[in-house]
Amino acid sequence: MTVTPIWPRLVAQHHELDPAPEALGELRSSAAVADDPHQLRQRMADDGYLFLPGFLGRDAVMEARRSVTDRLAAEGLTDPSRPADLAVAPADSTLTFKPDLAHDNAPLHELLYGSLMLDFYQRLLGGAIRHYDYTWMRAVAPGRGTAPHGDVVFMGRGTHNVYTAWVPLGDADFTLGGLMVLEGSHRRGQIVDDYALRDVDTYCQNTDGEDDLSRFNGTLSRDPVRLREEFGGRWLTTEFRAGDLLTFSIYLVHASLDNRSDRIRLSSDSRYQLASEPVDDRWIGEAPVAHGPDAKRGLIC
Repeated sequence: MTVTPIWPRLVAQHHELDPAPEALGELRSSAAVADDPHQLRQRMADDGYLFLPGFLGRDAVMEARRSVTDRLAAEGLTDPSRPADLAVAPADSTLTFKPDLAHDNAPLHELLYGSLMLDFYQRLLGGAIRHYDYTWMRAVAPGRGTAPHGDVVFMGRGTHNVYTAWVPLGDADFTLGGLMVLEGSHRRGQIVDDYALRDVDTYCQNTDGEDDLSRFNGTLSRDPVRLREEFGGRWLTTEFRAGDLLTFSIYLVHASLDNRSDRIRLSSDSRYQLASEPVDDRWIGEAPVAHGPDAKRGLIC
């Protein structure tokens, strides 16, 4: 007998998600097949993601978290009247993205780029792997969240056989909010044959900046409810615990629940690919250019 979950109120981009069984579901755990490369590859092909609860170990994640919350506190970015490790936000916080939290951060780098993670991606991809040198650090203030998008438009200049690791740096219940993925979206024609061909750092050099290509920022929609109705499938999510790993294809559409707590939501994104395949040079080196001026490419439109 299938038990239909009873969902609390979930909000993304200030839109309340439809809790109907055909619209909202739980992420499928792949913990039981974490050591089986064939099963992992098959599930990644089928689902576009792998959810591995507890894979990274709680202690290692909490050590990395402390390295981040201590930095936030030292910069005056958390409420000084509350313990630093809670990452309680000041009332005026507007944080969303803070990549410098990863700079010279040994506990975080060991968590994301140590042998546990590298061995896993080597099993998954079936060969020697490399990771991007840039680490995306999220520090999301209350009231904020991430709009639906796919990663391919931000990192598609090398191989598209790239996988994102989303790691919550601490527990993330439905109030703090975590990631959600759109079921089956990695196979949608709108993504593979259209959206995936675009690049956020490409612009039309023969226009006055009014062309859509010049304004493209990668966002698919500001309304996750309407996007799901258009694409089909379900939004899949869960309440995350420190130690969980969610990894997915750069074609998979994903977003986050809004942070409806009083704390800063901390997570990291890191990327992995086969070492033998071309790499997007925006994200490698001691000081990756990222989306800076050196990343821009002009086209005649």
